[in-house]
Amino acid sequence: MGHKKTIILSLFALLSLSQQVSAQHAANDTIMLGAFVQGADTFAMVFLPDVDIIGQFDPKFAKKRDAYNRLRYNVYKVYPYAIIAAEVLKNVDDSLDKMDSRHDRKAYLKSVEKELNRRFKGELVDMSIEQGQILVKLIDRQTGKSCYHIIREMKGGFNALLAQSLALLFSNNLKREYDPYDRDKDIETIVQEIEAYNYHRYQYQQQQKQRAAVQQQVQQYKAAHSVN
Repeated sequence: MGHKKTIILSLFALLSLSQQVSAQHAANDTIMLGAFVQGADTFAMVFLPDVDIIGQFDPKFAKKRDAYNRLRYNVYKVYPYAIIAAEVLKNVDDSLDKMDSRHDRKAYLKSVEKELNRRFKGELVDMSIEQGQILVKLIDRQTGKSCYHIIREMKGGFNALLAQSLALLFSNNLKREYDPYDRDKDIETIVQEIEAYNYHRYQYQQQQKQRAAVQQQVQQYKAAHSVN
């Protein structure tokens, strides 16, 4: 099989060389090539680029590739919710710092919970177990707090334990911290990809706005100085 491939590659190389020689001969009478002599024969010496011949595709690599693509899809899906969670938590912390009354704080947290359920409960329920696991990790990444810690702060220790017990039934762990250097390094790579894309898209949008503003100023200047 290897001998057959070598013959095929040699035929392609000779065909390519003959086409190049024919094209160059039309423009020049003399074509300078290196050569080597073997017996009574002289052969042109041409260096061709290396060709890698790869064997059969490794099924193990295919499985790893499919698993990574699935992880990438899930990260892209849940990442926006982690961003929203971080923003909501920041707003909640800022608002609670301004409240002295325990009654007001409790009423405020209840209203926030009601609004979040109205906006996101249906979408979160439809998530797969793997997507839920990733979301828990990304919330810790974005907020610096585990989901267990957040629930304990907002709703008390009992509710946090209850939520943790329920999460463990679905192979999740609300106490787990995000580990971008080891356990969650693949997730971190994908998140950085998302953030880089968003950054460049934001910069592009800003450039487009600046360009539109300059064009508008030019048009206004021309209109103001046009000769009637």
